[in-house]
This record gives sequence, structure tokens and C-alpha cells, in this order.
Amino acid sequence: MWSALAVAAACLAYIFFDGFVEMEYRWANVEEYSHGYMIPLVAMFLFYQKIPALVALDWRANWLGPFLMVGAILGWFLGEMSSLFIIVHYSFLLSLVALAISVFGWRGFRKTWAAFVYLVFMIPLPVFLYRGLSERLQLISTEIGVAVIKLFGISVYTTGNVIDLGVYQLQVVEACSGLSYLFPLMSFGFLIAYVYNGPNWHKWTIFLSTIVITILMNSFRIGVIGVTVEYWGIEMAEGFLHDFEGWFVFMACLGVLFLLVLFLNYVIGRKASPLDLIDLSYPTLAEIKAIAPGQRKFNVALITSTILLALALPTSIYIDDREEYTPLRNTFISFPLLRGDWVGKESVLEANILEALDYPDYIQANYRKSGDRIPVNFYVAYYESQRTGSSIHSPRSCIPGGGWKISGLTQVDLAEKGLAGLNVNRLMISKGEHSQLVYYWFAQRGRVITNEYLAKWYLFSDGLTMQRSDGALVRLVTVVPPGEDVANADARLQEFLRDFYPIMPRYLPGADAALSQGIDSSSLAPAAD
Repeated sequence: MWSALAVAAACLAYIFFDGFVEMEYRWANVEEYSHGYMIPLVAMFLFYQKIPALVALDWRANWLGPFLMVGAILGWFLGEMSSLFIIVHYSFLLSLVALAISVFGWRGFRKTWAAFVYLVFMIPLPVFLYRGLSERLQLISTEIGVAVIKLFGISVYTTGNVIDLGVYQLQVVEACSGLSYLFPLMSFGFLIAYVYNGPNWHKWTIFLSTIVITILMNSFRIGVIGVTVEYWGIEMAEGFLHDFEGWFVFMACLGVLFLLVLFLNYVIGRKASPLDLIDLSYPTLAEIKAIAPGQRKFNVALITSTILLALALPTSIYIDDREEYTPLRNTFISFPLLRGDWVGKESVLEANILEALDYPDYIQANYRKSGDRIPVNFYVAYYESQRTGSSIHSPRSCIPGGGWKISGLTQVDLAEKGLAGLNVNRLMISKGEHSQLVYYWFAQRGRVITNEYLAKWYLFSDGLTMQRSDGALVRLVTVVPPGEDVANADARLQEFLRDFYPIMPRYLPGADAALSQGIDSSSLAPAAD
């Protein structure tokens, strides 16, 4: 048995090595996941707590283990081939569950389930879910934070996630969404709920309350920053004070969670001491040795799971040599600012925005035709790879953050407008008396896609069949002045597309693009116009 476990562990370490590396990279570079280093250690403690029960148990082979191992290996294969590490990460957890059931049987796994579930907290969310959640929390925290500021009699105006104090403007950026508190606090809440000596409804209350506590405390933090900025200046929202406030708020969250545990204990009338509420006991080695072990029979299920992992090794070696292809393309530095009657003026995104969006090439420019005072804002964000956390940012998620309200969303086929094969998302947005018309789509390896979830599917399938995960977001915006017919704004965007869409394939490579491995596409010569 121990030999089989050693072989299985070695196979798991080799097969999932790339997934481990990517996960650790996110722990080290994304603040919201910095607690990930502690999760395996805590999971091992939870497992160690149950060793006496496992030792005394009869270990019976369970064929559910090998069955789950087949699913884990299949998930790993699909995740590696499609370059989606989130599938690899969850496949690793499934393989651990499969191995545990193969060794101990279902009864043994039921005694140790918490250790395996706790490992979920070390896995980073898919980027599109992370950003969607972050943007929603930014808006909620902004609204509640503004309510806190108003309690101090301060006049304040909010637009999306921007807090306007008159002299100063504070933007509730992604780092202030509260996710840096939410993820570690939820993991801590799960741990406390599990070791808490009380009824199950108490446990669920403790765990779910971490979400409410995070939102309220983060909103209070934003409100306090607004108040201090009003009275002592903008430096109160920057540097050491900002970081200290974040650390203090997280500790306050832990304090509120502890007070909740004490309150629940008081409600049921037990009035136990705080130390008796939480079971952090663990067995000594002497206690474990003194336990009479249960029956240990030749475990066919474990041997089968180990063989399955060993058979996956040659495939893993093949995948390690399989690199993602980079399409050859022109960079946007060569995109024409003069074309026909159009004259463009580029603008540069702020450094913090570029860092958050994490893409290597983009263009943002306002184009006007001769004699037309209303510009067309043209924006394209291109990703060479969406494999390791980078992902296209949907306008439907970020537009509300700027205070704009989406009043309508439709899909429009522009074939009748001389743009065959181009379907776009068309939406009207408004903020006060200002209105704008937006067209956008996802350019994905020769496809024009309007549905972000369909874009995720093709990211998976193209990674599997084409070894590519490049893609881009294309967005056009124009102002709709008061009293102007929206049809004129549509005509303006469509005229721009008729002139510029034919040259976009030079910058947004299709399915038949020339491919390379590791060649810097910036060395390509500009396209002739």
C-alpha cells in the first residue's frame, strides 16, 4: 500500500507540476490570493486531526476512487491541451479525492472531507469571474462608503465607482473591491465553522457571515478614507496610511467574526468558555500508536488508481513539449491614424489600468472625419495568450464602473451595411444627460463573437485543437448629443468600420495566420495602406 501511494504521489507531482507553478505564481503576484501558501498547511492539520479515526477504521477498497481518477486525468488532459489552468487545478483536487477514496474507502473520506474541501480556497478564480465579482463589489462598496461619508455631513457625489468630494475625487479601484479580505476571510470562516462546537445552522451562519462582514467593513474603510481626505487631504488615501487601513480593517473583520461566534454561543444558552467553542485538539504520536488498527486488505482500487496515473505519464511528457503558438501580426504601433478622410489622435491608458488589464498590445484613439465635430473612439485590446490569468475584459462588466447605465443591448448583423460577416453588440449607455452608442465584439482567432461565454468555449476548443489562445476585444464608442437621431450615430460607427475593418486582420490574426513559437511580433514591418 505504501509503495503504491509513493508511486501515485510521484506521478501526481510530475503530471500536475505546471499547474502548481501557475498557481504559486498567482499566490505570489496577486494580493487576493496571497493566503494560498497557508491553505495546504491548514488542510494537513485538519487531516491530521482525523488520523485516529482513520487508523481504527477498516480500509475497504472502493471503485469510486479509480472512476474519479479517470475523470481527474481527463480533466487534466483537457486543461493542459486547452491551456486553461483552472481545469488543471480542480482536476488536481479531484485526483486527491480519488486517491483518498481508493485508500480509505467512502467511510474514511467522509471523516476527512473538510481537509479536501478546504483546498478549494487555494485555487484562484477564473479571471472573468474574478473581474465580474470585483466590479460588482466595487459598486456596492462605493454606495455604502458614500452613505458613511454622508453621515459626517460631508457633501459627496458618486458616479459609478468614483466618489467626488469636490476638491478631490476618489476612485474605488479593483484593489479596493474587498476581495483581498473576502478570500482569506472566507477560508478562515470555513475553518472556524468546521472546528466550532455547535449546531450546523451556527456553522453556516459563521461561514456565510464572512461575505457580509467583508462588504460592510470594506465599505466602512472607503467611507473613513473619504472623511479623512475631506479634512486632511488626499495623502490620507495613499501610501502607508492606505495600506495600514487595509491591514487594520482585515483584523477588525476577524474581531467581528470572533464576536459573532461568542454571540451564537450566548443565543443557545450554553455559555461555554471561548476555548471550549473551538476544537483545535490534535492527537499525539503516542495516542496514534496506541490505537488498534482496523483491517488492511490488498487494495485493488488503490493499485488501479496508481496504474492509471502511471499510464498518464507518457502523455504528460508529450504535453510538456507542446508549446502554445503565437500568431505573426502587426502591432498597433503601426495602425494608421490617417486613412481616407479620417484623422486619428491616440491616447495612452494609465499605468495602473494597464497593469490590471494585463495585455501586451492595444490602441485607443479618437478618429474624426473632415468637418465632423463628433469623434469615434476606437479601442482594441489584444492578448497574445489568455492561458495564465490574462483574459478579455467585457465592456458590460466595466461600463457600470464609470457610472454609465446600459439602457439596451442587442446583436446587430452589419452585412447589409457592407460589412459581411460582422456581428456586433450594440448598446446605448447614459449618464445624466449624456448618451453614447457602443459597438463591441470579441475577435477570437478569425471569429467574430458577441457572446462572452461563447468566447470562453472557443478559447477552450481552440486551445485544444489549434494550440492558440490569442484574442482581442474591439470597441467603438461615439457620443449621441441631445436631440440627435441615434441613426446618425449608427451611421458614423458603420462608416468608420467600412473604412477600417478591412485592415483589421493584419492586427487581429485569423485561424489561418502564420504561426511561430516565441517570436516577437513587434519586429514585423508595418502594413502598407
